[in-house]
Amino acid sequence: MNGNNPYAGAPGVAGAGQPSANRELTVDQMDALRRAVAGIVSRTESYLPEGFAVGSELSTGANGPLATVAVHPPVGHPVSAGFSPDADDLDAGLTDEDRNEVARGLAASAAFQVMSAVGDDLTPAAR
Repeated sequence: MNGNNPYAGAPGVAGAGQPSANRELTVDQMDALRRAVAGIVSRTESYLPEGFAVGSELSTGANGPLATVAVHPPVGHPVSAGFSPDADDLDAGLTDEDRNEVARGLAASAAFQVMSAVGDDLTPAAR
């Protein structure tokens, strides 16, 4: 019956159904997150040829803000990468290395999906 008690749980931890106050981002931090995600989207697009759709979404989950970048290849299954940044990470700024790593990983995964869907049955158009 302890779970039914609204005062149950560790001190400083948000109760069931209650938002976590320490995971709220300021307006500046949300802007930094939007810029970081937009940078990942543009870098991912730069690694891929035309025909790949790249998009992003920002949302708020139970543990705070969530950022997702997804790629839908022309054939094959979509791939995505999501992360829940800490406020400290946003204040310091996401590094170019981190952004490039996510973009390269998404581009490689999307290319693999195309290769898996097409297989080895293609006839080369030229030599």
